[in-house]
Amino acid sequence: MGRIAGFEMPGVLALRRLRHHIGDMSDVPHLDPRSRQLLRTLISRHIHDGAPVGSQTLVEHAGLKVSPATVRNILADLEELGLLASPHTSAGRIPTTQGYRVFVDSLLQCRPLPPTEMQKLRSELAGTDTRQLLGSASELLSAMSHFVGVVAAPKPESLVFRYIDFVPLDPQRVLAILVLHDGSVQNRVLELRRAFEPASLEQVANYLNANFAGLPLAQIRRQLVAELRAARDEMQSLLSEAVELAEHALAPGEGSDALLVAGQTRLMGAQAISDVERLRDLFEAFAHKRDILQVLERTLHAQGVKIFIGEETGLAPLEDVTLVTAPYGRDGEVMGVLGVIGPTRMAYERVIPVVQATAAALSEAITSR
Repeated sequence: MGRIAGFEMPGVLALRRLRHHIGDMSDVPHLDPRSRQLLRTLISRHIHDGAPVGSQTLVEHAGLKVSPATVRNILADLEELGLLASPHTSAGRIPTTQGYRVFVDSLLQCRPLPPTEMQKLRSELAGTDTRQLLGSASELLSAMSHFVGVVAAPKPESLVFRYIDFVPLDPQRVLAILVLHDGSVQNRVLELRRAFEPASLEQVANYLNANFAGLPLAQIRRQLVAELRAARDEMQSLLSEAVELAEHALAPGEGSDALLVAGQTRLMGAQAISDVERLRDLFEAFAHKRDILQVLERTLHAQGVKIFIGEETGLAPLEDVTLVTAPYGRDGEVMGVLGVIGPTRMAYERVIPVVQATAAALSEAITSR
């Protein structure tokens, strides 16, 4: 087996992930072909119907020549392994988080988006700068998956400097017009400790533009400080001014827009999370963003699609949902992560390719700018 568009298909890597999520595989008996087929069919039917699945349904849909009694015995074994659960009100069974994990890692079959859908995705991913592209991506993820689309913006330290200009407002207030490599423009009003002459502002801007275009903002700040320490007398005045202005103009932003979220209300109709208290907690997590952003950032250096099911996120408000993520970037360098948040009972074979395709299309759009 191999990968399809960055998604690891069943094989050694899938088994390694399974070991990580449900313990040492030596503690879990190997599932024979009949057990695998029944588990796959049960989870597929549950995702489709939203109800516990009974043995008679599996006899009809699993494509196995076995009796209902044999099916019940196999289901009992799967329940004992922690892969299925029996609701008190039904004789049928539903998958547990561990059951979904086995399904996603070793039983699911995914196909890439058809070329026509991929081309449509590329054409609809529009924006004049990276920020608009990210917003467009979150909307597309929500529309294509029918769940919540999330996009973590690039970390401030990864932003690349192109050009800066300073406009004096009054003796100790300066407007910095910062142009980044992706074409976005940031206007910042700098409150300074001392007055700067217009000629000094122009000299610093020329120095920064001539020497630091194409470098990450964080690197520029570090390099300026290092050069100031080593500078000759005739350069110290300029570098001192450059360091003071860069300290404000090139500093990371407040981060209030670090996570773009679209389609939160789509979860209100999801059967698995219809409980009002659970929905309230989930919407508070969307409003505060920080916790969800931290989960996304855990996958910044992951290869391909990663999936957190229920409590695997480590966040109580997300215990009833699944988060499907993939990194995006420019020229092979990861800039951020995007994904879909939906109920654990989602059509994984559809959502996973959507997330992977959107990450690829967003990377192409950012790189081509």
